[in-house]
Amino acid sequence: MHIESFRQFCLTFPGAEESLPFDDNTLCFKVMGKIFAICDIMEFESINLKCDPEKAIQLREEFEGVVPGYHMNKKHWNTVMMDHSIPDDLVREWIAESYDLVVKGLTKKQRDQLSMSS
Repeated sequence: MHIESFRQFCLTFPGAEESLPFDDNTLCFKVMGKIFAICDIMEFESINLKCDPEKAIQLREEFEGVVPGYHMNKKHWNTVMMDHSIPDDLVREWIAESYDLVVKGLTKKQRDQLSMSS
C-alpha cells in the first residue's frame, strides 16, 4: 500500500478528517477529534493504528511487521510496517478496526452526530 491509497482509504470512513497537528510530517486521521491512524508523510515506513489490547499482542506475535505503537500507548496501539510484508487487505482490515474502536469510545451524543452526518 502506498501513502495515497492509505490516505484515500482512511478518508472513506464517516466523519474521517486528516490533519497535521504535530508537525509538517505527521499526518493524522481522526473521527470526532480522536485519532485512529497516524503516519509520517515524508518516509511512510509505518502506520500507527489503535487495536484491542489482546489482539495487539496476538498480531505482534504473528507478524514481524507489527510492533508496539511508536510514541503511543503500547497497550492500545500497534505500529504496522509498510514494507509490503503484510497484505494490503489485512492492513485495510486493521485500519477499519482502529476506526471502529475509536468510534466505540465516543460518547453517545458524538456517535449520534456521526451517524446523522453520514
